[in-house]
Amino acid sequence: MTLEVFILNGPNLNLLGTREPGVYGTLTLADIEASCRAKAAEVGFGEVEFHQSNHEGQLIDWIHEAGRRKAGVVINPGAYTHTSIALHDAIKGTGVPLIEVHISNVHARESFRHHSYVSPVAAGVIVGLGPRGYTLALEALAEIMSK
Repeated sequence: MTLEVFILNGPNLNLLGTREPGVYGTLTLADIEASCRAKAAEVGFGEVEFHQSNHEGQLIDWIHEAGRRKAGVVINPGAYTHTSIALHDAIKGTGVPLIEVHISNVHARESFRHHSYVSPVAAGVIVGLGPRGYTLALEALAEIMSK
């Protein structure tokens, strides 16, 4: 069976490379996509869907699609982490294996960033390791999905 993965990015992540480089670094989302595609192939994912949206409903639609396709998900929900019960419900409802990723250490930032609606329904959470968190998430997800 070929493993599939959706790598989803929420609001404002399209601004990576220019948005608060002291917090998020200088790599662009395209740079992260390239490293993710290389790592995904290395760890056995046959198909990679890489998406970014500033719209909550679009992220939910992609989670639903991942569920229909029995794909895993790596998600950086951006600000929706802290606000979206709808993302929580989509993840829980589809049962997709999912790793939550944050480039910055959200726990060392503003207090409103300390709560995640996604974490309780995620298989794991990676925070504060920069863009490398995405590739680490792919390694973990491949292991989870291979069992």
